[in-house]
Amino acid sequence: MTTEIAAGARVVVGVDGSQPSLADLEWGTFVANATASLLEVITVWEPTTAFGLVGEGWGVLPSEGDPDAATHQTLDLALTSVFSDQQPAWCQSRVIRGNPAQVMLELSADARMLVVGSRGHGGFAGLLLGSISAACTEHATCPVLVIHDTTPPPPLTKDPS
Repeated sequence: MTTEIAAGARVVVGVDGSQPSLADLEWGTFVANATASLLEVITVWEPTTAFGLVGEGWGVLPSEGDPDAATHQTLDLALTSVFSDQQPAWCQSRVIRGNPAQVMLELSADARMLVVGSRGHGGFAGLLLGSISAACTEHATCPVLVIHDTTPPPPLTKDPS
């Protein structure tokens, strides 16, 4: 980015670790560069409860592994894939526990733009929009850019200086 970041200007992009979400990150980077905005990359995980037969009856099965650590690893891999080892200073990233659509809507409330994919993990291949992107386009208070799998990302400026 060759210009200073405008005060309070942010582009929020959601990344879930899927291959299409890397294009979302590249598009978010392009928009942040074009608008002199901070790039805020968010990965959200939502606790799930599994029910199953335990002993004599039904019960809650504990989830395996550490979902927070796995989500941090997913985010780190996405950032490395797009920026190599040179994550720019104007890019911030966070892992947040919660409902993905709700978190993205709250974080983007005062953003210049929200960038999400048309569908990621858990999406049905035939759907045009996933549940998160549909909720974001319906309820966001900022412009929303929905990236589809076949939309090629623009060229990136990986070294903004």
